[in-house]
Amino acid sequence: MMPASLDSVTQVLCVRHGETDWNKATRIQGQLDIPLSAVGFAQARALADALEHEALHAVYASDLARAMATALTVSERKDLPLLLDTGLRERHFGDFQGLTWLEIEQQFPQASERWRRRDPLFAALGGENLQQFYARCVSAVEAIARQHLGQTILVVAHGGVLDCLYRAAMRLPLEAPRTWMLGNAVINRLIYTPQGFGLVGWNDGAHLERGVLDEGAAA
Repeated sequence: MMPASLDSVTQVLCVRHGETDWNKATRIQGQLDIPLSAVGFAQARALADALEHEALHAVYASDLARAMATALTVSERKDLPLLLDTGLRERHFGDFQGLTWLEIEQQFPQASERWRRRDPLFAALGGENLQQFYARCVSAVEAIARQHLGQTILVVAHGGVLDCLYRAAMRLPLEAPRTWMLGNAVINRLIYTPQGFGLVGWNDGAHLERGVLDEGAAA
């Protein structure tokens, strides 16, 4: 197989938003619009520093405040417009939103079990199931990447979105247990070609102070 030419490859830097107070509390945010914490803003500034010399052509973000604020630190530094895409939003967790993991387990024990074992067809009342979420967010990033073949872009989204992108790049099923980290404001590198995503590097947090990463799933 011939290697892809550079003009048919998009370099995609994928970043989870900076930390929020709800991340620290393991409280499910989903599509609730929770702002960055002070630590999250510091992480966002460190991210902008780390990408200072990265040749970015575009900056995209989820339209939820925590992702927008993280991306804005980079787009302003790069003098690029911040482009928002609702397809990059976190999974909608329905009745689970606003609750901690423990509260979900106590209030919805059967639903909690299906959620924790990654049942692709499970959706909390009013929310998305994993199949719906995966299709929505991966197709959104694919559509963005197709617009920037031969370029490098930044996509700032959420833990669930990055989890789906990792699975797409590694060809992993939705129900496979997660063995990779989803740190706040760390840099993850993918490539996109017409054949799909590929993994270049994951969870690079060298620009962050030791101990500030949040690796919880309450994205």
